[in-house]
Amino acid sequence: MGHRGHPAGHARSWRALLPAPSSRAESVGAARRAVRVTVAAVAGFYPAVDLLDRPVFALYTLFIPVAFGLLSPLPGAGRRRVGTVLRAVPAAAALITLGTYLAATTWSATLGMLLVGFVLVTGASIGPRATGVVPALQLCYILACFPPYAPGTLPDRLAGLAVGATLTILCERLLLPEPRRPSYRSRVAEGLELAAQEVHGLLRDGDDGRETAERLRAAGRELRFSRTAAGCRPTGAGARDRALAQAGYATRRFLDLLAALAPMLRAPVDLPSAMLLRGLATACADEAAALRGTRAAPGPEGVEEMIAQYAAVRGVPPDLGEDQHPLLRRQSTLLAAAVSAVTASAAVALATGRRRSMPGLPPEQFWYAGASTPRLWWVRIADHLTPRSVVFQNAVRTASGLALARLVAGSLDLSHGFWVLLGMLTLGRTTAGATWSAVRSATVGTLVGSLAAGALLISAGDMTEVYAALLVPTMLVAFSAGPVGGPAWGQGLFTLVVSTVFAQIVPVTWELAEDRIVDVLTGSAIGLVCGVLAWPAGARGEMRRSAAALLRATAPLVRVTVERAATGRSAPVTRADAAAELRRALWYWRIAHASYTQLRTEPPARRAADGGADWLAALNFGSRVLTGAYWLPWSQGTAWPSDAASWAREATDEVVSATLRAAHFPADGVTVRPTPLPPGILARLPAPSVSHLVDVEVWLHSLASDLTAAVGSGSTVEDGPW
Repeated sequence: MGHRGHPAGHARSWRALLPAPSSRAESVGAARRAVRVTVAAVAGFYPAVDLLDRPVFALYTLFIPVAFGLLSPLPGAGRRRVGTVLRAVPAAAALITLGTYLAATTWSATLGMLLVGFVLVTGASIGPRATGVVPALQLCYILACFPPYAPGTLPDRLAGLAVGATLTILCERLLLPEPRRPSYRSRVAEGLELAAQEVHGLLRDGDDGRETAERLRAAGRELRFSRTAAGCRPTGAGARDRALAQAGYATRRFLDLLAALAPMLRAPVDLPSAMLLRGLATACADEAAALRGTRAAPGPEGVEEMIAQYAAVRGVPPDLGEDQHPLLRRQSTLLAAAVSAVTASAAVALATGRRRSMPGLPPEQFWYAGASTPRLWWVRIADHLTPRSVVFQNAVRTASGLALARLVAGSLDLSHGFWVLLGMLTLGRTTAGATWSAVRSATVGTLVGSLAAGALLISAGDMTEVYAALLVPTMLVAFSAGPVGGPAWGQGLFTLVVSTVFAQIVPVTWELAEDRIVDVLTGSAIGLVCGVLAWPAGARGEMRRSAAALLRATAPLVRVTVERAATGRSAPVTRADAAAELRRALWYWRIAHASYTQLRTEPPARRAADGGADWLAALNFGSRVLTGAYWLPWSQGTAWPSDAASWAREATDEVVSATLRAAHFPADGVTVRPTPLPPGILARLPAPSVSHLVDVEVWLHSLASDLTAAVGSGSTVEDGPW
């Protein structure tokens, strides 16, 4: 059996046959988990074997703690892990029952494995709890669907599930429980508190803002999901998780915009800007308190009102010249930061459960508010029911591999055939190269472990006392070193574990070690074949396609947004006209983000084949387009003069054209510099249009910068929506 200690898709070289370097925290965590799993497994196994003499019951009481405690990356700590196991027990019972009856024939068990594998992997996309228990649920069906066909043993199997799950829950709760980690909610609260503190400091001290900008950017980087433990990330499909995730990236965008604004505040700040900054600082402090549970969330209405007042009174200098352009840019940047604060405020109100709807805000932005949890689950799953989704690809790859392994094991009548499926399940990766690396290491580990197990079985013979005495220390070593050492150590040590287990249940010989080698190699070969035939590039190829689709979907939205801004409310282009483009862009953004999330778990390519593309910058581009589409048009029925509108359309054409070129990811990159504002144009514009035109200019230049970073050769952008 393998393990889930390393991220899916993590490739290893031949040097991985040695224990992998790991942090002390990782080693300590593995040791604590090994103690919990071992105690839970043997506490039910020994009485079932020695006192009750019920081998089926004993097998399930041992493997259920292994499945939930070792194979499954349960999210969170303590009570959260316990709740995850409790919720999974009914599904596990149903799968054990289904597998028991479908074991009547090889074909029925195989078709059941195909269906179960696809449904479980696809359904795991609804959240981290579902993702965490999928391996355990797969194991429940795998154990039950193998011969002999024995419906009469179903009570023992279900009793083993009940006892094993109960012992797992007790050990997770009472025995060396996982330490609590900082929640994502507290990280967002810390970011908002820092923003409030730094804004007050800038207005009070009047420093150059460079150190403040660095602190703000550093705080924003801490909100990336890659900086947060997997079990603490709000990736669920429910409204609160969606809102908390949205609060996180809105807060990060707010911090980044404040960082860009900080150096601009060296000059005396005009009164409207100072009032808006103080209001934003107060709102941030209130939202942080709401996330920490010390007060009710204030909601976005107050920030919206401040923005409306600022947009109405932000002044145009009486002697407007080119030297006043930086002032207008500062006001535009402040307005963009305030818009991010509105999103963060609304998302915090939803995440804390204080609100169920957000009237007055763009319905596309908070479409999930008020929706039922089952509907949101279905929306998440439906989003991925496309061959372009890595979730769909993983489901097809895993389900077909498990079904093929079940068919081969049943057709060839392999002894302990469920090891074939376990080998495929635990060694399969999302890329062909990573699968081959894992299989290569695991093969050596299995051979060495089988030789050691064979020697043990020959020397100890049928002395079950020896195996009983060795089981606990063997499990402790295997479950501690395996997740840290890699596939070779995991497979080799677990071979010793299963040998000591089965030697206590039924009479065995050295041939058990031989069966283990055959089964693991068969499962590895099947996993390798599936890895080669089913999307062998993993998320790398899909990332390119989904990023290209995102760029193509957002390009027309840029044009629609600027047209709305230039023509005003009386023009035929309205928010309703852009709704279809918004929905399409949002869908492609979610697909691209799922691809990027998986890509982060896969080994880097030896040779860059994408012309230096920066996928995080591409996601950032899509996020910036969507934000502008929601909030940019501030005009109230005031159309721009013809020369300003002509400049805006020309600059927009350049950005849109560059976006469509970037979708092909040319090797030489894409460089776009929107046409600068014509000299003196601001002085010729009526006052209501001046600030609005600068808002569009700042937005288009930001999009151009994102495009250059996303597709340009050698550019790397560390900041992004996650």
